[in-house]
Amino acid sequence: MAKLKSVGVREFRDHATTYLSGDDPVAVSRHGQVIGFYIPVERDRGQAKRALEQLGSTVDKVLADTGLTEEELAQLFDLRRRPGE
Repeated sequence: MAKLKSVGVREFRDHATTYLSGDDPVAVSRHGQVIGFYIPVERDRGQAKRALEQLGSTVDKVLADTGLTEEELAQLFDLRRRPGE
């Protein structure tokens, strides 16, 4: 996998078709803070579907095991928040 490229949200928006058709992951930032990632998947749609199903199963298991809500779990991965907020 290629080195992670970082671009601003406007750059990503203006050149979205280029990034979305590429094979390289991209970190998208706003005001110097990463707000999201674009991670391309292999062109094998079956593999992507299986990966999403596995992700869903894993999230369901984490929610059941921890008692967290989906919102609480999502907050743990919110890169805009500082730890402890």
